[in-house]
Amino acid sequence: MKDMGNASYILGIKIYRDRSRKLIGLSQSLYVDKVLGTFQMEHSKNGFLPVKYGIHLFKSMSPKTPEVVIQMSRIPYASAIRSLMYAMLCTSPDISYAVSITSIYQSDLGYEHWSSVKTVLKYLRRTKDMFLVYGGIPELLVEGYTDSDFESDVDQKSTSGYVFTLNGGAISC
Repeated sequence: MKDMGNASYILGIKIYRDRSRKLIGLSQSLYVDKVLGTFQMEHSKNGFLPVKYGIHLFKSMSPKTPEVVIQMSRIPYASAIRSLMYAMLCTSPDISYAVSITSIYQSDLGYEHWSSVKTVLKYLRRTKDMFLVYGGIPELLVEGYTDSDFESDVDQKSTSGYVFTLNGGAISC
């Protein structure tokens, strides 16, 4: 074995360290750039939010004609969802809700569903240089938050979510 020093990348995640303030930051800017290139979104406008206000996705938005079904089958929707899930699980818990509502329609997607995924990609384009920070507080502080929305979605019974943080950094979503 050989000591190669501190890790600066692991599984495509850049690790930032500030030993004086006891902070560790995680960023996936290179991964996000790769994903944006894969889906031809590298020159898109920056998105302000991961979900557009007032947009609701339903099964009724799925294609009705065989021509549109064939056209939508060429869109790499499931691949985009997989890429977003990896980013969400590693360093971008802020897109959890957007990924959960868009991932439901992987087998029967319409234009509005794909547009919602592109909105998440635009948001990631704007936030790719931000990073998730852990530490900075002398004691361990675990906080949990939860929210739910009962029966506002026509296709589902309810939607809920949670996040647990350790010293202000998300550890579970």
